[in-house]
Amino acid sequence: MKSITKKRTKAYFIHLAISTAVVGAAEFFLRKKVKNEAIHALVTPTVVYSTLECVQLFRSGQTIGYKKMGLRLESKDGSVLNNKQIMKRMFYRDTFNAFQFMGNRQEFEKSGGEILPHDSYARTVVKEV
Repeated sequence: MKSITKKRTKAYFIHLAISTAVVGAAEFFLRKKVKNEAIHALVTPTVVYSTLECVQLFRSGQTIGYKKMGLRLESKDGSVLNNKQIMKRMFYRDTFNAFQFMGNRQEFEKSGGEILPHDSYARTVVKEV
């Protein structure tokens, strides 16, 4: 596994830990108001994780995990990240990413971990800072 791929994996787990803590706090307050368990199991974690990531990426191109690992998300063409790119990247990663990666793994290993399927789709690249 390449260095940048390892860093991306560690950054993902940092982001996951932070969003899990936020979900726990949100559920503490929502349990009294929302009785449906499906909301607590499916909707709340998804909304919190996506919102945290989207806000952080839009503001600085980095999540807290990316900052700790020394990574930055940028547009492939060097322009400023826009909402559409971030949303496309998140949607593709959460839906089609595994299938694309398994079908064409060698192609994405050539980039050294800078460009994964969801990055390719959204025209973004992860660089070391």
